[in-house]
Amino acid sequence: MYGLQSAVVASTILITLLSSVLALFLTLNFVAKRQKSHMLWSSGMWAFTLGTALEIVFAFGVYNDALAGIYLFVVALTVELLALGSVQLTHSKHAKLAYYGFCAITTLLLAAVLISTNLGNIVTTYIVFGVLPLSVVLVSSFITFPAAVIIALIAAISYKHTRSKKMLSIIAGVIVVSIAGTLYIASFPEFLYFSEFIGILLLWAGFFDAGTFKRSFHL
Repeated sequence: MYGLQSAVVASTILITLLSSVLALFLTLNFVAKRQKSHMLWSSGMWAFTLGTALEIVFAFGVYNDALAGIYLFVVALTVELLALGSVQLTHSKHAKLAYYGFCAITTLLLAAVLISTNLGNIVTTYIVFGVLPLSVVLVSSFITFPAAVIIALIAAISYKHTRSKKMLSIIAGVIVVSIAGTLYIASFPEFLYFSEFIGILLLWAGFFDAGTFKRSFHL
């Protein structure tokens, strides 16, 4: 059991370190460009980093209902923020406002459900691998599934215009990171850690050098 715990701790620490560096890069890019899409993407990556940091806490055996609620909220928020960043690339103000309103309502609803619901233990043998209450699954799915679809569609359109292999890697990484949270919400927790790790590797491949990073978001 100690060996399993050590492996989980090591992997979650690695993912957290890699994601925190990427989040920092995105934040610096926002500071330089002052574009709303960069702000939302960087916020999404910081939320992802917080989620993986909580996985480290769980791996050390520290767990309570409040931490579980924060974790589940952050998982959904990560996908939502990445989708909001992608929506900024569209030119339709009505579409943006509609999605802003949808996100506000579903996010508040999720917070209310998480506060009022007894989550129980969602950690098994040091990893997040528990059955969620139906109310949490339903409300979280209202956030994560539409967000994942939006990210995939806008990413495909962006790649069609850029045809950049680096951009393709970044797009794939964002989608996989988003799917990681969506899969857990959909009760497929066995894919969570694999998706997180693969997603971060794809993002690193896309952001391999500073020059590529600066060019990546000229969509």
